[in-house]
Amino acid sequence: MKILLAMLLFLTFPKADEYPVKKEQDQLTKVKIEGRVVDADTQQPLSGVSIQLNELNLRKSSDLNGEFYFEVKPGTYTLSATFVGYAKFSKRVTVPEVGLKNVIVKMETTNIVLEEQIVAESEKLFHFRDAAAMSMKGYTPSPGFFYPSQNKEEYGLINENVFKWAQKEPLSTFSIDVDGASYSNIRRMIMDGELPVSDAVRIEEMINYFSYDYPQPEGDNPFSAHTEVAPAPWNRNHQLVQIGIQGKQIDTENLPPSNLVFLLDVSGSMNSHNKLPLLKKGFKLLVNQLREEDRVAIVVYAGSSGLVLPSTSGTEKEAILEAINNLHAGGSTAGAAGIELAYKVAKEHFNADGNNRVILATDGDFNVGVSRNSELIKLIESKRDDGIFLSVLGFGTGNLKDSKMEQIANNGNGNYYYIDNLLEAKKVLVSEMGSTLHTIAKDVKIQVEFNPQNVQAYRLIGYENRLLNDEDFNDDTKDAGELGSGHTVTALYEVVPHGVEIDNNLMGVDPLKYQKPAQPNNDYSGELMTVKLRYKNPDEDNSNLLTSIVHTSKDETVLSENLAFASSVASFGMILRDSKFKGDSNFETVLKLARMGKGKDGQGYRSEYLKLVELAKLLYHGKAKN
Repeated sequence: MKILLAMLLFLTFPKADEYPVKKEQDQLTKVKIEGRVVDADTQQPLSGVSIQLNELNLRKSSDLNGEFYFEVKPGTYTLSATFVGYAKFSKRVTVPEVGLKNVIVKMETTNIVLEEQIVAESEKLFHFRDAAAMSMKGYTPSPGFFYPSQNKEEYGLINENVFKWAQKEPLSTFSIDVDGASYSNIRRMIMDGELPVSDAVRIEEMINYFSYDYPQPEGDNPFSAHTEVAPAPWNRNHQLVQIGIQGKQIDTENLPPSNLVFLLDVSGSMNSHNKLPLLKKGFKLLVNQLREEDRVAIVVYAGSSGLVLPSTSGTEKEAILEAINNLHAGGSTAGAAGIELAYKVAKEHFNADGNNRVILATDGDFNVGVSRNSELIKLIESKRDDGIFLSVLGFGTGNLKDSKMEQIANNGNGNYYYIDNLLEAKKVLVSEMGSTLHTIAKDVKIQVEFNPQNVQAYRLIGYENRLLNDEDFNDDTKDAGELGSGHTVTALYEVVPHGVEIDNNLMGVDPLKYQKPAQPNNDYSGELMTVKLRYKNPDEDNSNLLTSIVHTSKDETVLSENLAFASSVASFGMILRDSKFKGDSNFETVLKLARMGKGKDGQGYRSEYLKLVELAKLLYHGKAKN
């Protein structure tokens, strides 16, 4: 019996030299699984996707660049992903002892209606906000309530353009706008599962986020102008007139030398993964495009401003990249001091034959020194006569001062973009570098004169922040928008022909009682309107004038790809704003028009737009059911 017991003990317990092996297995060092979530069709990153390692019950959400990571022990796990509007993703991954990188999660869209899920999420959000409100009133919410961080984003008030009587106000004057910030910003909101606030929706910026297939200019003109007339999709009794401008395309290698000053916000408000870290990644992409003849300096500002990199040749990429890598966030935001220093550095290295530009990257939270909008605008206006242009790049969520950055760009010979992910940084700073950084025409204004014989009333869609007085058109001292190499600019007018009844709620004023109707003039009977454009060459102070006539259209049944897509975006914007001018706009028509106008879409931006409209549709219907 004793012998049998001894044998059992010998077989049951491991040998002495087995203990270290078992102990080593228990203490394996954790390694990283790193990956990225993208839309399977567009390859665009998806943020807010729920990623889970099932066996370990670990869960994370993808960031604004679609990226995620887990720290785990080596082994084999089931990686799953779920997101509203997409089919569930699942795959087995084996993690070696060196970790696992570049795991790509491709999410496929689904036709399954997920409105109930949207409603459920909306109800949760309502309860979250309700809990926060109760807390402020002294009530204690039940356990499990979530308190969201306070949203301090700021947007300028938009009073939509109304219809105007052509007989009373035949002239419409405005500055061009090539900014795309509003579109990428509302994309961020929708991707985060929220419909945008109405004043974040600037329809002209949504339309001009996309390029259009207009003819290249001929001769010495820096741009060409193109017009088209068709029925308005949201009101078939009205006409839609498209004015399209195409800037001359200059190949990157033929661009003039650049004198750039990066003005980077490194204040405490930038200490977030979608702010300074994303900013640094984006600027590294631009640095890789610099040539020997290009120069770049880096000015930073927080509690105070400073020059962290003097003007340096584009060939010294390692020095430039090292300066970017060493940036860290902290302190308050003395933005005005940084602006002063950046323009000073740009002026010291001014290149009379090149592109001189300050690139300001910030969330817009200026709170030290000159910080009021009016004071900042005066400061920027005082700098624009030095021949130095301005690009403003907005970053981040929760604290975005959109209204401030838009006004700074508008008043400083500049343009404004919002960077919500690394692909957007690549679009602005690499793919469209010529149009972003190289100005081919400045102070570009448009003035339209409508023919009262054929036009009863008209409305400019968008451009509320770019309107000019009629007399400003011929005043060369009045600032207007800049056009970059290869840029397209699109403007839409909704026109009401004679004989069509107009809802007085859509008009700015009632019809006139004592004025005589326009007398027929056979010389102009076939003309709808005259379009005039003024612009200055970048190094000149006197403007040039271009004029074209838009005739009444007889073939008004088919929209071109350009007008179909632009009208889709305009209609989508009016739905998001809940505009009283949206007429019969609906998501189905928006999607139909977008598919008609999708075209070649080499970069996938229009395909992404279709996905965005689909997601907004789910959110919109979920909100309506709430």
